[in-house]
Amino acid sequence: MALPGYLAINNVKGATARQQPAGVDISVCEVYKIKTQGFMGVENRELPDVERLEDKEGLWVLSSGVYKVRYCEVVEVPLDTVALCFPRSSLLRMGVDLRCTVWDPGYKGRGEGLLIVHNPYGVRLEKMAGVAQLVFIKLLGEPGQGYSGVYQGEGLTEG
Repeated sequence: MALPGYLAINNVKGATARQQPAGVDISVCEVYKIKTQGFMGVENRELPDVERLEDKEGLWVLSSGVYKVRYCEVVEVPLDTVALCFPRSSLLRMGVDLRCTVWDPGYKGRGEGLLIVHNPYGVRLEKMAGVAQLVFIKLLGEPGQGYSGVYQGEGLTEG
């Protein structure tokens, strides 16, 4: 069962979160250019180095390519719920995709996504613009434990 927006918004903290009929819009606060190669192994991973792109008067002008984005809002997924993240349809209509993952029960943080600008002319992206919609789905029961992986609490402190 998906939570309607008026209930789902209780799991998202931030002034820019906007309720939708079937979820909550979340916005972009930071954009990063990927600078090096990453590694995904069976037992470990190495994330690539990134460079934070400064906005110019609240706007990023992005050329065709791949970027990492950090969302503005703090998301807290209840233990009996999972959240799925989808790109806003307006992005897709501009030739821009946003890739997201499953937000596990118990996750708390300011998540990240992968912004892919396919449009050969690029895109202008305003800081705090809604780029994704989170849909919260109730599980049939609580899992044995909540999320405790390396991304727990991400984006909550600088450094």
